[in-house]
Amino acid sequence: MTSLGPLGDLFHKLNNHLGIVLVNAELIEAKCPDEGTRTRAADVVQAAVSALNAVKEIHRQLPADLLDTRDPSKN
Repeated sequence: MTSLGPLGDLFHKLNNHLGIVLVNAELIEAKCPDEGTRTRAADVVQAAVSALNAVKEIHRQLPADLLDTRDPSKN
């Protein structure tokens, strides 16, 4: 398994935080009796999913050497 280094750690933390936002927004959307609040919660769900996808895309487009902090001389 490769080390993701500091940048990879930030991606991991961001995904964790966005996951918390997503789960809570989905809970509010599912449980709230007020239509206006459900609509706003649905907007938050959509934004969180979009942000998670953006994080994945940024991660995918970064050069591997920015994420991997292993010493190449030790391979």
